[in-house]
Amino acid sequence: MTVLAPDDVVADVIAIRRDLHAHPELGFEERRTAALVAARLRDLGYEVTTGIGVTGVVGVLRGGRPGKTIMLRADMDALPIEEENDVGYASQTRGTMHACGHDGHVAMLLGAATLIARRRDELAGSIVLCFQPAEEGRGGAKAMVEDGVLERFGVERAYGLHLASAFPTGIVGLREGPFYASSDSIEITIEGAGGHGAAPHLSIDPIYVAGAFIVAVQAIVARQIDPVQPAVVTIGAVHAGTTHNVIPSRATLLGTVRAFDAGVRAALAERIERVLRGVCESSGATYVFEYLRRYPVTSNDAEQTRYVRALAERELGAARVIEAPKLMGAEDFSFFAERVPACFYSVGCNGGPASAHPHHHAKFDIDERALETGVRMLTALALDAPENAP
Repeated sequence: MTVLAPDDVVADVIAIRRDLHAHPELGFEERRTAALVAARLRDLGYEVTTGIGVTGVVGVLRGGRPGKTIMLRADMDALPIEEENDVGYASQTRGTMHACGHDGHVAMLLGAATLIARRRDELAGSIVLCFQPAEEGRGGAKAMVEDGVLERFGVERAYGLHLASAFPTGIVGLREGPFYASSDSIEITIEGAGGHGAAPHLSIDPIYVAGAFIVAVQAIVARQIDPVQPAVVTIGAVHAGTTHNVIPSRATLLGTVRAFDAGVRAALAERIERVLRGVCESSGATYVFEYLRRYPVTSNDAEQTRYVRALAERELGAARVIEAPKLMGAEDFSFFAERVPACFYSVGCNGGPASAHPHHHAKFDIDERALETGVRMLTALALDAPENAP
């Protein structure tokens, strides 16, 4: 079996992607996107359920032969970024843009939905198309799981993809085991005692304490974590003070914590607070510390990944299939992969300087030639996995 994407489907996918790019919506606000998806799926003959995990949409198509129920997932949300691209399909919503390729994900899965419906007579099992809200930090996959999406539709296997500007257009990257890191957040308030900048000895300077903590906390990764286990602690925001010569009474810090090992992830919260406690006690400051567990490690099932690799090599040729490196970015597809055997893979979309910007950049864009690859892979999975996936 070889899946080809006809010109009319590719053109439609590009048009959908550009429409979504021009009309981006943030997590759990994807009402226009969800309505577009639901209407398209209904027109194609799918059984459609809306409002799963707030704004999620599921379309189901049942085959005529026995087989597994597989899920194909696309995330729908955009980011709070002001777009800087000068293109005809640039965002029309100030301060919001598709800077991570989710517009392409939705378009590719809708394109696959069209091809799957055209080849409905070839289907075994059931195909569950999952259009997920709020991947960008708000846990839309978790919301859908808690809403029973896997049990309600009997999902036995799950597959997802992500456009990747790190790879050339049309390359598929796969990795067994841990692929994307866990992602947790820290929120810290350091309470000192404000005063005049000319008399620091009469104050407890929370900015000084915050600075000492920012330096000291890096010792956790450098000296307390096994060097072969990757981990990251990044302080991404510091807020304190109002003017040149006033020591404020309070400083707030926001940070992100990443790991690939569940044991390392579990240890980081206690170790970070221990460093914070020591720095504050040595200066006479107090603190409030919150550790927010967000996304677990996205770990690919080994058998499913080997299966998808073989399918990709058959469909695209071995030269277009590579071993992907681990990524410190996070993905809430992890909530699906914790529950059912799953594989998450990358599709390269870097066709030159215009599409080489990293994800979450204000000039992020994709080489739209990559969309055909995603459509072909998603369709091939729908036609093959219900019978042949392990």
